[in-house]
Amino acid sequence: MKAGITPGSAIAIRRAVARDAKRLTRLVRGSHAYEGQYAAMVADYRVGPSYIETHRVFVAVGADEHERHVLGFYSLVLDPPELDLLFVADTAQGRGIGRLLVAHMKAEARAAGLDRVRVVSHPPAEGFYRSVGALRTGTAPANPPAVPWDRPELEFLIPLDVTTEKDPAQARRPAST
Repeated sequence: MKAGITPGSAIAIRRAVARDAKRLTRLVRGSHAYEGQYAAMVADYRVGPSYIETHRVFVAVGADEHERHVLGFYSLVLDPPELDLLFVADTAQGRGIGRLLVAHMKAEARAAGLDRVRVVSHPPAEGFYRSVGALRTGTAPANPPAVPWDRPELEFLIPLDVTTEKDPAQARRPAST
């Protein structure tokens, strides 16, 4: 069992910079979550410097005696509001880094004045997103050849005042207009 993040853990979240592009691309392409039938989706995927400069991309970094290394990252697109990417390094899974990144993303979304953030999830990741407060809203249909399977569509509700944040399982979606 891996230890979770504790107050003494040497983990920080910082804004990604263009020189992080290769490391983030390697993290995506090397993810064990995209093996087997999902491998083709990330085989040629690239997180480029222009993507990092255009969107709000943040990395979780850890420090050891040798160097700082990327443990995970996410990308928040503001218009339309979407959590476009969220990856945690395979060696860092189960330590609370994904939860830390989601909490950071919610704070960034709140600061940007967003009231919700959409997620089109990798099918095996749906349980994680639901465990950190995302609500299932539907299904994004397959889009062959790039994505040959349906994907869960979820949404994070972002209260504008952090003191009013409630249990997402009890939150109600506003009526569609």
